[in-house]
Amino acid sequence: MTEHDDGTGRRWDGGLLDLDAYLARIGHTGDLSPTPETLRALHRAHVLAVPFENLEVLLGRPVLLDLPALQDKIVRGARGGYCFEHARLFAAALERLGFGVTGLSSRVGMGSDRVRPATHAVLRVETAETPETGRVWICDVGFGAGPLEPVGFADGAATADSGWSFRLERRAAPGAPPGTGEWTLRERRADGGGWLDLHTFTANPQYAVDWVVGSHYVSTHPRSPFVRRPVVQRTGPDVRQALHGTTWTTTVRADGSRRERKLEPHEVPKVLEDVFGIALDAEDAAALAAVLERLPADDGPAEVPAG
Repeated sequence: MTEHDDGTGRRWDGGLLDLDAYLARIGHTGDLSPTPETLRALHRAHVLAVPFENLEVLLGRPVLLDLPALQDKIVRGARGGYCFEHARLFAAALERLGFGVTGLSSRVGMGSDRVRPATHAVLRVETAETPETGRVWICDVGFGAGPLEPVGFADGAATADSGWSFRLERRAAPGAPPGTGEWTLRERRADGGGWLDLHTFTANPQYAVDWVVGSHYVSTHPRSPFVRRPVVQRTGPDVRQALHGTTWTTTVRADGSRRERKLEPHEVPKVLEDVFGIALDAEDAAALAAVLERLPADDGPAEVPAG
């Protein structure tokens, strides 16, 4: 048992993390003290370095959330992952550095009023200054198209970067007891269409075992978008890249302009490597191309990512 493992499953295995390897993976060389400035730098570095992807599901392999598996895949293997993998790894790093970390689960809506399962993972984070200032942060490193930096855990807190803005709002939950409001992360549409609700969560703590359940659902349920086609995203300082099925979309942050290209299945592995930083070996590249060959000619509009 380490100082970051109390044997209850309520902590994040920070003591097992190869911190130097993780910092090298995300390219962070700055201060490591548990301050808001360090948190912002780590969050930005992680989002820019580690892509969102569900390729293990398409390749017929389980998505493992234990820290050794995540280090093998994301840190040493230079791969990405979906939200549960991102949040689990980032939680371990923050815990190791002395931040206070609580897991939360969120419902991805993307503007819909329909209640969906809570299958997105975010973190509530306290810094060394929190006891004095009371300021707490929401870290969302695994959304794939979320903020580059943490958002203050307060009604109306906002962050903006390169033309895209995000805001956190507290709302009364329909039918819920007084004082049990929900928090919604919103994004300002670059096309001038107002604000879009991305996902909604409560402050109810979640633990690693809860995320294992959610991850199993999104990686196996037949209605999950992750079991039918690739969902890959990478955020840059100025551009957001996305691959849904065989459709590659580039969105420019500054003006919201988009360009799309339909790829042939055999082109996808090279685009994954050149654009998303995901290098598959020959066997996995061939297996993925075979999966893509079996997709319907029109694989439909992009569905809401669930994890």
